[in-house]
Amino acid sequence: MAGKRVIVIGAGPGGLAAAGILANRGFDVTVLEKGDRVGGRNAELKLGDYSFDTGPTFLHQKFCLDEIFADMDRDSADYLDFVKLDPMTRLSWADGASLETSFDQEKMEGNIASVFPGEEEGFRRFMAEQGPKLRAIYPCLQKPYHKLTAYVRSELLKVIPYIATTKSVVEELEKYFTDDRLKLAFTFQSKYLGMSPWKCPALFTILSYTEYKFGIYHTQGGLCRISHAFAKAAEECGAEIRLEAPVKSMEFEGRNVSRVILESGETLDCDDVVMNADYAHAVTNLMNGRGKSEEELRGKKFSCSTFMIYLGLDKIYRDEPHHHVIFADDYHRNVAEVGGEKIVSDDVSVYIRNSSVTDPTVAPDGHSQLYLLVPTINTRAGHDWDEIGPEFRERVLKRVEEKTGMKDLRDHIVEEAIISPADWRDKGSIFMGATFNLAHTIDQMMYLRPHNRMQGFDNLYLVGGGTHPGSGLPTIFESARISSGMLCEARGVAYEKSDLASAVMAQ
Repeated sequence: MAGKRVIVIGAGPGGLAAAGILANRGFDVTVLEKGDRVGGRNAELKLGDYSFDTGPTFLHQKFCLDEIFADMDRDSADYLDFVKLDPMTRLSWADGASLETSFDQEKMEGNIASVFPGEEEGFRRFMAEQGPKLRAIYPCLQKPYHKLTAYVRSELLKVIPYIATTKSVVEELEKYFTDDRLKLAFTFQSKYLGMSPWKCPALFTILSYTEYKFGIYHTQGGLCRISHAFAKAAEECGAEIRLEAPVKSMEFEGRNVSRVILESGETLDCDDVVMNADYAHAVTNLMNGRGKSEEELRGKKFSCSTFMIYLGLDKIYRDEPHHHVIFADDYHRNVAEVGGEKIVSDDVSVYIRNSSVTDPTVAPDGHSQLYLLVPTINTRAGHDWDEIGPEFRERVLKRVEEKTGMKDLRDHIVEEAIISPADWRDKGSIFMGATFNLAHTIDQMMYLRPHNRMQGFDNLYLVGGGTHPGSGLPTIFESARISSGMLCEARGVAYEKSDLASAVMAQ
């Protein structure tokens, strides 16, 4: 049908969600993925008989995921096996203190009281006051900001005090907590944005609130199964997904993309394009001279990167938690060095995901897998990770052995893979290896972030962490809904947008 040929570049969760939604609304959708599997940063990583998530491991705001399936006239429970985690995460500090977090408010108050006596009242106030803040801000995250007139919407005017403040997440939390360690229990979520909580805008306290209010989930088989599920549902809706089909460039006629050229030389005509490739990589490499220069992009603010270690073990550490965050001894300095983009910290924070205690499907019987993530600098400063990577690996493993019950960890490693910041850049096609995309500073949000319909073009739409609302799985899901909606409106295709969030937030 004329005007309905849509090409989606990239089979990450945002691209697959958009493909399924658009196919369900009658569009002829083809997804082009350069890799041999779907998922992008959400893809499955296989090492022998062990299965890992390449990237995201926390599923929060599950209702956002449920809405994607509802927009495809489907139920997420038919595609995914969800486990709501309690405790959610163990947080450990340099002095030996540890806190188990929970979505059960009474239990969480008790946990805080046992480790930080007297601070539980601040938690009660935090939960009471952040709920209205989230309910005010959330509708603004569901709308596009491709026009300045978007700023005069009535719902946005209500949240200007939250957005306009110069306070950081840490400064906002000083209203509730006196213990600096406890503040970190409500700030480490800024890692989902790849930002320092001392610089991350205060409005993002809603990230920790959503976790403590609605909980976090695991999907059996790993969060990579979300992309598998999206792909299956999208194909059921009529979308075609082509793997190992890397895009070389786009061709334009005026303000429109007219065709997409594959590395193989194949040319595909299109009416619209949804771009799910890493934003900065795509506009510097795929736009045939109509994008932006690398020099211009390097002038933007980008998130940190991550050093990843994936371990297949011939042992299960059943006394270790599913999620564990070990803060650096001097967390403030560590975060400052990571954000400064020059110094590779000696003192590291480590996130450990030990999902085998919850999920028996990701490793052989009696075996397990560990996922270790260390926030570190992106590649702007040009460090040689081939040279420094081995020593950095040793530093990370030593810290895990010292700070957990896994004292004999190295004796049980049978499979291993590492992804360094340079690997994210060179093998993952992620600009500067910035795994969380453009930073979420006030001057790079909403209208000032790359628009859901790319500025200067009429039929080129963006999904993923590089556009509005930002990085993190729930916001990536929302970007797919926003961009799909804009495309439908431009083509005169009526649709009903599902709303499951309102009922959840009203609880």
